[in-house]
Amino acid sequence: MPLIAIAPMLDWTDRHFRYFMRQITRHTILYTEMVVADAIIHGDCEKLLQFNKEENPVVAQLGGSNPEKLVLASLKCEQYGYDGINLNVGCPSDRVKSGNFGACLMNNAQLVANCVQAMQEAVHIPVTIKHRIGLDYNEDYSFLHDFVATIAASGCSHFIVHARNAILKGLSPKQNREIPPLKYDYVYKLKQDFPQLTFSINGGIKTVHEINNHLKYVDGVMIGREAYYNPYLFSTFDQTWFGESTPIATRLEIAHSMLSYLEQCTAKNIPLHHITRHMIGLYHGCPKAKIWRYQLTNEMIKTNSINTYIELLKIIE
Repeated sequence: MPLIAIAPMLDWTDRHFRYFMRQITRHTILYTEMVVADAIIHGDCEKLLQFNKEENPVVAQLGGSNPEKLVLASLKCEQYGYDGINLNVGCPSDRVKSGNFGACLMNNAQLVANCVQAMQEAVHIPVTIKHRIGLDYNEDYSFLHDFVATIAASGCSHFIVHARNAILKGLSPKQNREIPPLKYDYVYKLKQDFPQLTFSINGGIKTVHEINNHLKYVDGVMIGREAYYNPYLFSTFDQTWFGESTPIATRLEIAHSMLSYLEQCTAKNIPLHHITRHMIGLYHGCPKAKIWRYQLTNEMIKTNSINTYIELLKIIE
């Protein structure tokens, strides 16, 4: 069974987005936004880590480079019921670079290995890493090969690889998602060189056809921004890859299924826009897409009312 996942994305893959995606696919693996280990140790764990049981399977992504702190954060994640922990070794932003974590850690493979080993020894759930294929303009495959070999020696067996370099100087995080060229063959080569390890590929993947093609060479596929812009892409995934026989939900059924969750959030004084902003792409490519987007981005913010959403459901029926 292939590993199909939605990538951790800052400001996007929060618990409301994950709950929404669970109305579309039950088995696709979901990830949190990256949470810094220090924030978990010193901050509000309930706010950072609490989630609905309906979201499982869900993996917590952590940022950090101190093994002791990552152990403490990992233990907290395990206590909250996450299905796995992923160490971020791929984020190229200046903020994470100054904190000595994210993509810059690829320059210190042994430190990453130490972190992963400590985390694995502390918890009973899987620990994985997500990384790039290289740093800056070094496109030497041997660098990537040696990095993976060092981490694998620590006991890590699942690598999620964003098939672009991380350019740490001169490119913004957004540009780093678009400008460095995709080199899928590097990830395929990793699987050839380390057949005993599990590799998931990430970067620029948008269609079922592309997923199927990648699965000829690697064990899993992680989809990023397309999951946000076009969430209904995932509507057939449970039937296609996970053996589900239940009918595929329509967009309207998914929209209706969110009503009770919105009512729960209203009772907790959570602004409805915090949820509905994640739902804007549901009607992507459909004739009703414009009215759906307009109502969710304008009227819902204006009124913050369940009745507005109920009226919208009537409009799109």
